[in-house]
Amino acid sequence: MTIELCLLFFLVALVYSAAGFGGGSSYLAILALWGIDFQLMKSTALLCNVAVVAGGVYHFYKSGHLPMKKALLLSFVSVPLAFVGSYLPLKQETFFLLLGVALTLAAVFMCYRLFFERNQQTETLREGNGALYGCIGGAIGLLSGMTGIGGGIYLAPVLRLGKYDTAKNVAGLSSFFILVNSIAGLLGQAAKKAIVFEPAFAGPLLLAVIIGGQIGARLSARVLKPKWVAGATAVLILYAGVRMLIK
Repeated sequence: MTIELCLLFFLVALVYSAAGFGGGSSYLAILALWGIDFQLMKSTALLCNVAVVAGGVYHFYKSGHLPMKKALLLSFVSVPLAFVGSYLPLKQETFFLLLGVALTLAAVFMCYRLFFERNQQTETLREGNGALYGCIGGAIGLLSGMTGIGGGIYLAPVLRLGKYDTAKNVAGLSSFFILVNSIAGLLGQAAKKAIVFEPAFAGPLLLAVIIGGQIGARLSARVLKPKWVAGATAVLILYAGVRMLIK
């Protein structure tokens, strides 16, 4: 089982990191389908998120695609709410209900990015309402903390639809958003002493996502176009989400 999970986590990290994501939604979907304990799921997914996007944040910052003023504005409300969401005591049934909704929505957002979003060479940006995007980021942060999903899968389409920044900068912003919210989620779990870490289980998965994430972060969209993998991932997430909702 560990070898299969490591391979799946490696592929997810490879695909997601190239777009600035951590892959938390897919990690959770895979772990849920494998029947892993829900507390272990959350801790493992958040740790994998941090391991993947930490390198991505550095890569985007060095390449000039991480506008820090906007990144801090988006995260100002989301970070404390991610902590609160992670600290809230949730029963297993409530967690899986929320996760089912979150995964189903994540699959919808992924399908939008895959089939409807176009990467334009020249983009006309709008003067965005910073307070509005900050509030949206806060809501996503709360959901992130409660479920263990980093939140970038929701934030990026909102920023792209609002023409908040260029495609590459949105990827950088999403990567930073996932990193800080995942750390806040882990701190929330630590505060209520709910972090579940099993080295024999999580260690190989972390190694797999670090390798996949480092490779993905160094590949541009022109070099890596894994739409077939991302499409399959969206189907997996949708299946896991719907399955949890109808249980």
